[in-house]
Amino acid sequence: MRSILAATAAVAALTLTVPATADDHGEMPSLTEVLASDMRGDDGARDQYRNPAGTLAFFQIEPTMTVAEYGPGGGWYTRVLAPYIMPKGKYLAFNGDSDARTYRTRAQEARSKGWTERFKTGLAEAMDVETDTITAFEVDEMPEDVAGTVDRIVIFRSMHGLNIGNSADSILKAARTMLKDDGMVGVVQHRAPEGASYDDYGARQRGYMRKQDVVAIFEANGFELAAESEVNANPKDPANWERGVWTLPPVLATGNDDPKRADYLAIGESDRMTLLFKKAM
Repeated sequence: MRSILAATAAVAALTLTVPATADDHGEMPSLTEVLASDMRGDDGARDQYRNPAGTLAFFQIEPTMTVAEYGPGGGWYTRVLAPYIMPKGKYLAFNGDSDARTYRTRAQEARSKGWTERFKTGLAEAMDVETDTITAFEVDEMPEDVAGTVDRIVIFRSMHGLNIGNSADSILKAARTMLKDDGMVGVVQHRAPEGASYDDYGARQRGYMRKQDVVAIFEANGFELAAESEVNANPKDPANWERGVWTLPPVLATGNDDPKRADYLAIGESDRMTLLFKKAM
């Protein structure tokens, strides 16, 4: 799971200045300008695998919308969404209930429970706005005025963590509360091979999930599948690694000395399903 801790650590790396071309006449930046901006640092190297333009187009995200990102994690999509949405729309970040987790150390617990404040401060500084203009919260502390106001919620590469941590229900119940009646949830998730068994890809933590299991989790929480896309598919990934999805970039969990490292780099990032859910009425 891309944990609260990972999101906290990532905030310091956010450098989200809106492209200068967007400010010339008070206009919002185009997505093309955001993706081409120096603000993203080395992030653009991952575009060939994460396809942000095609993904956000499939999710039907417009820059005037209210968009909520679950578990910003390393901040990769935050560095796309925040400068694209914030000039004319509203960007929100939310995470799970830190009180519902267990911790190995008191320091880990303190970092986890400080996520909201650190995220708001880091993003406000990066975007050069006041901290009180940033909305970030844990699901059990959702501001009352958020309910029924969100156009799109995005969940990137996190469903496996929610599933294994038994927290998908709380996140999706919150998502349903946040969304407008016509709001939708966009999901990108590492995809298990066709015909994979639940014992190997549901109960076991590989990072990949079967499409039917993702759909079942959403259906149990009042959603239905509206559309799906192959925009993030990677047919070169057999998705059967002993070390799971983390075998491939960007983690490369087997280390620099693995003789197959070049093969992993040639494959690129994981094969992913891209799903769009709407409220079931």
